[in-house]
Amino acid sequence: MDRPSGTLYVVSTPIGNLEDITLRALRIFREVDLIAAEDTRRTGLLLKHFGIEKPLTSYFEGNELKKREFILSQLTEGKDIALASDAGTPGISDPGFRLIRLAIEKKISVVPIPGPSAVITALSIAGLPTDAFFFKGFLPHKSKKRRDLLGELAEVRETLIFYESPHRISESLQDIFELLG
Repeated sequence: MDRPSGTLYVVSTPIGNLEDITLRALRIFREVDLIAAEDTRRTGLLLKHFGIEKPLTSYFEGNELKKREFILSQLTEGKDIALASDAGTPGISDPGFRLIRLAIEKKISVVPIPGPSAVITALSIAGLPTDAFFFKGFLPHKSKKRRDLLGELAEVRETLIFYESPHRISESLQDIFELLG
């Protein structure tokens, strides 16, 4: 008889304040067999803060090809795994979506554990229309590509939302101001 597959839990984590973690996320972290984390150091600090000891494996853009086969094999062996990004919801502008897609294709149960989301948090306090918005993810690193993209988006009427690195925020805001007003 085939052993049932485990479950991949997509767990949202705090985006700046550890008190934003949900009780359900903490329970899932305590119950799973393994936690696949974008940054094991950061997730390790979160777990330590809440007294949770679980094995961690890294899963980020630089190692995803190698690690996703390991994670999928653990899931097909019946292990339950939590997927956690640095902050916010895995799969939103990070490589988690590719692992999630493969799990779905392999008919592995994928369960979202909702919580903090930088997109919705920022939108909720921006004072901009929230009935329709366009989320682009991270802007391109290179100025020309970023400016080209912003030029294409100038015709979009919905509220625009981007992620940006603190290291490029000034340059990106200048480009946004010049091209979008």
